[in-house]
Amino acid sequence: MPTTIPVVFEAVDPLRRQVRAWRSAGDTIVLVPTMGALHEGHRALVAYAKTNLGRRVVASIFVNPTQFGPTEDFSRYPRDVAADLAALGEAGADAAYVPGAETMYPEGFASRIELDSPSEGLCGAFRPGHFSGVATVVTKLINQAQPDIALFGEKDFQQLQVIRRVTRDLDMPVAIAGMPTLREADGLALSSRNRYLSAAERAVAPRLHAVLASIAKDLAAGGEAGPLVADGLATLEAAGFGPVQYLEVRDAETLSPVARVERPARVLVAAYLGRTRLIDNVAVAPGA
Repeated sequence: MPTTIPVVFEAVDPLRRQVRAWRSAGDTIVLVPTMGALHEGHRALVAYAKTNLGRRVVASIFVNPTQFGPTEDFSRYPRDVAADLAALGEAGADAAYVPGAETMYPEGFASRIELDSPSEGLCGAFRPGHFSGVATVVTKLINQAQPDIALFGEKDFQQLQVIRRVTRDLDMPVAIAGMPTLREADGLALSSRNRYLSAAERAVAPRLHAVLASIAKDLAAGGEAGPLVADGLATLEAAGFGPVQYLEVRDAETLSPVARVERPARVLVAAYLGRTRLIDNVAVAPGA
């Protein structure tokens, strides 16, 4: 794919004018929301959007403060817009939307989206207000960019299902697409937070995916979630993960807990390794 130089927009009106011009020319527009600190997974999202979903790709870069809790790492979150823009160009993005906080949350901003399922449990139980912040900022980004499709990675699977629910409930004219998690050769899911891992922790980190894959295999063969999850939890703790905030089996669409897999499901985990919180999930197909 040839390298392109993304056009940078910081305000809503110029971005919308460009999107309208592309749409008038018959182009399909795909939005790829990010918080920057772009890695190979983000570049793959942009390339996937460009190759498989639409003619024009707009990638947003905004570190959203409303989805961070009071004890979380908003101040530590890595920021390097120049490197991010270079990465987007290499991946083939047509435009980068880089709004400031004053654009996303101007003085007097007083609206917030709240929702029940599928935001309850899992990360929602440990990060109060997180999915409200995600739903609000993604709704704003979609309304600002007015894409035909918005693309998200499946690593944040609960987030993906939350966004699908919000856009469906609010009758937003956008299709929500997910792309399978991109991984290192040893199975570790690509994440901006992997850079926080020490060398010793990085050597242990792939065990997270290995445990999920093992549970998924046994569930697909008819195993029960309870004993498999208990064994997996013990394995993770013995490897040095802790605390493990959750290790659960949920229905892939509703995110309701399941004991046996009779329809598509997901094994999901959030666990600390040292000071770094890692999340991951693996799909389970019954009888696979």
